[in-house]
Amino acid sequence: MDAVTPKTAHSHVVRPANMEWQKTRFAGCEAKTLLFDKATGLVTALMRFAPGAVLPDHEHVKIEQTYVLAGKLVDREGPDAGLTVPEGDFVWRPAGSRHSAWCPEGGLMLAIFQVPNKFFERDGRVTDITGGDWAEIWGAVDPAG
Repeated sequence: MDAVTPKTAHSHVVRPANMEWQKTRFAGCEAKTLLFDKATGLVTALMRFAPGAVLPDHEHVKIEQTYVLAGKLVDREGPDAGLTVPEGDFVWRPAGSRHSAWCPEGGLMLAIFQVPNKFFERDGRVTDITGGDWAEIWGAVDPAG
């Protein structure tokens, strides 16, 4: 994570142009973390997807917000399969929504998560974006999740 929220009461300027893209464990998905508050789980990030990249089966534990800056974001699987959010549009998803996301031509998004997503692995594990056990890492932040 690039930007950790310090315990101060003043403004914090983040300069994404000076930050390196961080690879995630998902092929073609990279992030620049603009704000990360470990105590609450709040994350704001720029997300960049290569053409054809997929963010696999995941659940938004609390409200998720995404503004598409370039390209388009498509629900590949889930109750809204086929939903397409093009450049310039904003989508938010309620707590508990589950899907996989796809960027057929690639994309750039500003994403805000109140608590990091749960990813559902084929072996039955529930992980976060790092591959760590979601309940161990985030369970104390969101006991209901």
